[in-house]
Amino acid sequence: MSKHYLFNIFSLLILFGASTSCISKKDIRYLQPSESLTINEEGLVPYNVPEYRVTKGDILSLNVVTTPKGDAAQFYSSLNTSSGGTQNATGTSGGQNSGGTGSGGNATFYFNGLKVDSKGDVNIFGIGYIKAEGRTVEDMTKEIQEKVNENFLQGKSEVRLNLDGIRYYILGDMETVGVTGEKTAYVTQLNIMQAIAMNGGLNRTVDRKNITIHRKYPEGIKTAKLDLTREDAMNSPYYWLQNGDIIYLNTNGKSINGFGKEPVQTLTTGVSLLTTVMSIYLIITRL
Repeated sequence: MSKHYLFNIFSLLILFGASTSCISKKDIRYLQPSESLTINEEGLVPYNVPEYRVTKGDILSLNVVTTPKGDAAQFYSSLNTSSGGTQNATGTSGGQNSGGTGSGGNATFYFNGLKVDSKGDVNIFGIGYIKAEGRTVEDMTKEIQEKVNENFLQGKSEVRLNLDGIRYYILGDMETVGVTGEKTAYVTQLNIMQAIAMNGGLNRTVDRKNITIHRKYPEGIKTAKLDLTREDAMNSPYYWLQNGDIIYLNTNGKSINGFGKEPVQTLTTGVSLLTTVMSIYLIITRL
């Protein structure tokens, strides 16, 4: 086998490796057209938003809003204060870290909120234990409102029960350090594209075709995969985030091998390897 032939083989291998390792536009573009996308007769993508059901360990805030003379408000909470306008009882509103990196949750919410205990119940001062696990927040609100109405005239009180926003978590490789962490969005609905936008987007090292989501249910945890390069991801119930979701940003295999991280780096790496091969070839030819 001639030295010139070996040089050609090495060069072809380098060119092939560089070309197959580059991250293409199809790897990084979000929601590309897909024939399997489900749309309705009006050409709209139907909302497939799952209704969140409370699980053990959740924390909720309960506010009972009353009229200024709603003396029975103090029956529900020692936090009640006599002030003009409305009165708030039992619980706190609050929260920080909207869309940002958290540090283990909201301390005020944790200490003053209603905690779902190991039996799946919450204990409301002045009312007693209410079943929470497996129920929607709306369903719990209706039951608590009925209990509160026993002490107030009809229409003189309003029960407001909420989670501390939609709290989710993002884990990724080291280069997504600005994205990863605990997040809280104070919205009623949040999809994964909105969450990504709130956190500055994904860099090219993230495999958009292989996003993993862990979601908790009263029965346990389910795992799902999303391909964010396909628009039919919008049909998935996991496209819409729920409280407690964990999003895993897997690293693209083409980024690990050193070629596909950035176009300039791909070119630099290829040129360096080619230069090395040429140097080896010159040394061999002089022997």
